[in-house]
Amino acid sequence: MWVFYMISLPLTVGMVAATLRYFAGPAVPAHVLAVVGYAWLCSLSFVVLVPTDIWTAISGNGKQKSDVGFFWSWSYWSTFILAWSIVPTLLGYEDSGDFTFRERLKTSIHKNMTYYAIVGAIGLFGLILIIIMRHDWVRGILGFSMACSNTFGLVTGAFLLGFGLSEIPRNVWRSADWTRRLQFLSHRVSKMATKLDHAHQEYCNAIFVVQATSNQMSKRDPLRPCMDIINNMLTQMLEDDPLFKPSGGKLGEHDMDYDTDNKTMGTLRRQLRKAHEEYYRRKSDYMTCVVEALELEDTIRNYEQRDASGWKYLSSFRENRSGTLGSFLDSTEFIWRCLLRKQFMRVLAVTLGCVSASILLAEATLLPSDVDLSLFSNLINAVGKQEVLVQVAAFVPLMYMCICTYYSLIRIGMMLLYSLTPGQTSSVSLLMICSMVARYAPPISYNFLNLIHLGGNAKTTFEKRMGNIDDVVPFFGRSFNKIYPLIMVVYTLLVAGNFFEHLIDFFGSLKRFKCWTDQEEDMDGMDPSGVFILQNERNYMEQGRKVSEHATPLARNFSCLGKDVESGNIPQGEETVETKPERTAQPKHGGDAAHRYSSVREQCSSPKPVEQVQKEISPASIKLDTGNSEEPAPDSPADTASRWASMKMGLQNFSASMGSKKFLRLSLSPRAGTNEICYGNTR
Repeated sequence: MWVFYMISLPLTVGMVAATLRYFAGPAVPAHVLAVVGYAWLCSLSFVVLVPTDIWTAISGNGKQKSDVGFFWSWSYWSTFILAWSIVPTLLGYEDSGDFTFRERLKTSIHKNMTYYAIVGAIGLFGLILIIIMRHDWVRGILGFSMACSNTFGLVTGAFLLGFGLSEIPRNVWRSADWTRRLQFLSHRVSKMATKLDHAHQEYCNAIFVVQATSNQMSKRDPLRPCMDIINNMLTQMLEDDPLFKPSGGKLGEHDMDYDTDNKTMGTLRRQLRKAHEEYYRRKSDYMTCVVEALELEDTIRNYEQRDASGWKYLSSFRENRSGTLGSFLDSTEFIWRCLLRKQFMRVLAVTLGCVSASILLAEATLLPSDVDLSLFSNLINAVGKQEVLVQVAAFVPLMYMCICTYYSLIRIGMMLLYSLTPGQTSSVSLLMICSMVARYAPPISYNFLNLIHLGGNAKTTFEKRMGNIDDVVPFFGRSFNKIYPLIMVVYTLLVAGNFFEHLIDFFGSLKRFKCWTDQEEDMDGMDPSGVFILQNERNYMEQGRKVSEHATPLARNFSCLGKDVESGNIPQGEETVETKPERTAQPKHGGDAAHRYSSVREQCSSPKPVEQVQKEISPASIKLDTGNSEEPAPDSPADTASRWASMKMGLQNFSASMGSKKFLRLSLSPRAGTNEICYGNTR
């Protein structure tokens, strides 16, 4: 038992710390990190406790049962209190834009009033039920609380688990197909660029509103201290990212009404913080997608040119290695990336598919008590008294069930409520995720224990504790935990057979709800705008710049013309950009890039020149531009008009060629030493 603890507990703590460090944004306060880390640790401790609890039930060691019972109580009630009380209050506090602790706490309680009313009503109903049934007060209240929490987690968690059991093996299998994956990434890069452009505009608008509000407020205004706090926050934001250049801003209908009272000033502060977080979240998503696509292009190019390169991996993200050790590492990386990784992903997909099928079979046969078709139950009973094997046989499938549930939870939540972005996850998103993780950990563990049938009618400590539910609310105890998983099995089979996809396609008006999958089936070939964005990012990277350093100008270009390029419908008289990367002169520094895309920004957002917009949005009190005395002089209006006219003609010719030749899809050119994109003709 202690050997397993010595290995698993440090591994769990390290995994929590590494996950927080990887995802948490730079502005997340220490108390939020502490609460989230503790909630995740308590939730993951169930994965450690369940195998130990099964072993103690088999061995019958009374001392170990006492220790496991203590840890069960600590983990269960910690997650219960955090998920249903502390985290919702702290979440509202962090989401508030007020300026004092008292006001932020009041705002949090006010926002959670509906939530507290629902929880209070359920608690009152349970209290009345306990009085009517004349149960022991302490035992009855604890049992009813566990019944409510377990029912919520099982009802919703069954669908999350079923979706993950189907989608994880499917997505792993698809990721092994280079062509399909590159097509998907080209579409995703295009979408991420559009979202990044929108987030950039919202951030610039928020900055513009803050500056306009500050300029119209006198120094003797009672709200001036609040305004100074917002100005200081904006100054810090801009100093943290010297490369960010506001490219314009506009006022909405009610954007000059924030100087009414402290509440409206708090709303302005919250709006600025939200716009800032959204912009950097979108930028991180864009960068992650672009890097994956460029790495995949490198992998395909290295595989196609393996004879010319001597079976060595040449990457665009680093310098070539030298020496004997460098040659060995290049060859090893080539073997892994170009040969073994694809086969490993396919084997992993098949293995995960078999584990998913085993879980579904065990869930489907829960109700018959005389039939045990659970692979995990038979495996645990087969290893008998071997402690390590018993705990490993329980740990692996339980961890997989948790991964499937949390995978679905995070994916659906990212579409609706929160985000999980490397290095840019906000406090609100972290608290939402930790609340959900804490709510689903006990039901998943209890569901897994129901799949295990131990010999001699042995019961685990957790099963005995959950037996309080049967005493207070019999239907929501063991009977409900055996009946409801059957619904999950049916749902999982429907997801695996794409039933809901076909149903949504049949009813065209429901396509807006098609958000459960990556939608790879809808992608016919490469996305042209995504391909050109990737090509420009590669050109920038070859010049020594970082990926996404010029993401906003690229996003602004192709978000404006993406629909016209795909449809071939380019309105006459509208200026657009050249679509062939080799004809685009690359800028030498950030100032030139801002000048190059100024006309596109004028077309997409504001009719005013960029210099005028930046002058309006940048008061003397806040430095928005670093200033570069070596910037080249801008082109004359005649040169600019001539250049955009040639770009327009080139794009029209490209669109006409695509329409007349009926290209199928894009693929990487096999020619050595190039990263060009060539088209396959149907003729």
